[in-house]
Amino acid sequence: MKRFLTLLLTLYIYNAHAQERLILLNEGMWQADNGRLSYFENGAIVSNQWFRDKNGYKLGDTPNDIVQVSDNLIAIAINWSNIVQFIRPDGTAVAATEDIPNNRRLCTDGRFVYVSSYGHECETIHGTVYFDKGFVAKIDLSNFQVVATCEVGYEPEGIALYKGRLFVANTGGYAEQEGDHEFETTISIINASTMTLEKNIDTGIPNLYGEMSQSGRYLCINSPGDYYEIPPCGLIFDCEKALKGEACFVVFNYPVTYNTTTLDGRFLAVGSAFSYITGDYVFSTLTIDPVTFIETRGQSGLSQSLPGTLQADFANMGQPYGIYVNPYTGYIYGTDAGSFEGAGYLYQWSPAGQLIGKHKVYINPGHFLALPPADWATKTSPFPASPLGGGDEEAVYDLHGRKLPAGVLPKRGSGGGASLYIKSGRKIWYGR
Repeated sequence: MKRFLTLLLTLYIYNAHAQERLILLNEGMWQADNGRLSYFENGAIVSNQWFRDKNGYKLGDTPNDIVQVSDNLIAIAINWSNIVQFIRPDGTAVAATEDIPNNRRLCTDGRFVYVSSYGHECETIHGTVYFDKGFVAKIDLSNFQVVATCEVGYEPEGIALYKGRLFVANTGGYAEQEGDHEFETTISIINASTMTLEKNIDTGIPNLYGEMSQSGRYLCINSPGDYYEIPPCGLIFDCEKALKGEACFVVFNYPVTYNTTTLDGRFLAVGSAFSYITGDYVFSTLTIDPVTFIETRGQSGLSQSLPGTLQADFANMGQPYGIYVNPYTGYIYGTDAGSFEGAGYLYQWSPAGQLIGKHKVYINPGHFLALPPADWATKTSPFPASPLGGGDEEAVYDLHGRKLPAGVLPKRGSGGGASLYIKSGRKIWYGR
């Protein structure tokens, strides 16, 4: 029965290879003003300067993040240009929010975009606001202006939304350069409606830096250590437990520098451990089931492997620089930055992890956004149109993508047996 349902779900992920549409964010070189978008469709790179093709001007300097806001809007954080650029899914520019200096990561609820920033001031509709540390800005999508801000820790990075709260990982990453503060060890929780800081949770882990993936209530967070004496590590964070004041995270001794969320809610990660003492990179690969990992306090739920050929393929890269699962189809992508100074490569794997192709892209390709397949709205699919994270985590969908009304319990299967549904982007059984 389980094998049949797995096959059924696979069949629902229809001929995705011919339907894949992916935007790849190439960071370029810092202070070189050469960030670019690559556009991938139907197994080929259409353009490695897609934004310029569509708009006639450059994207900007060192883009850091890209998120889908709605069916018709995408946001891009462009770090050294100090703007958040908004585009349509066809690549054409809509607007740009300026004066969010040193912006880093994004999340959205569809009405607002939330941006973490290392900066110490921000221009808002209420005037300039100054900060001792870093902050989160709230952009109103009705006018693309910053309407509120909230100070958090020094140099905040990853940001995620769960039950009306923003969870922000603080790094203190300028500790060595600025000298007036130490590395941060906290995750800040902000009320997204009022933009007020509710509390800081001290993880005891310094420098919570880089990619942060979300699987419903769970976050996958990386720490690179201090690059000298403090080793890198990772942690799984339970937002629900954090809101209840319970023990809410488990630490493990592997970095998760580049991480992503699978269709069934696990995390895949490629960890990069770098030391200034030796000058060496050491890579690790992980698959993490956050539910099991949290419930067992790290005793199980973690494997040092990736599906199919991914582990071997990443091992053969010059410099792994990103990993991503298409939330609509399950196809897997990874990038190789090579020397950090020349063209990188985009890899594509099937949902089972079998290598399909390798494509030349631009400098430092690190961030991904899949667009829904062209006929997504008319297809029968087991996954909601806004998959995995940031939306209504309590909503339950049937295998046709239909949202069950609030308070309506899922039905048992035929004969009173268990039925399969989707909640928080994960397959769940009712009536088991």
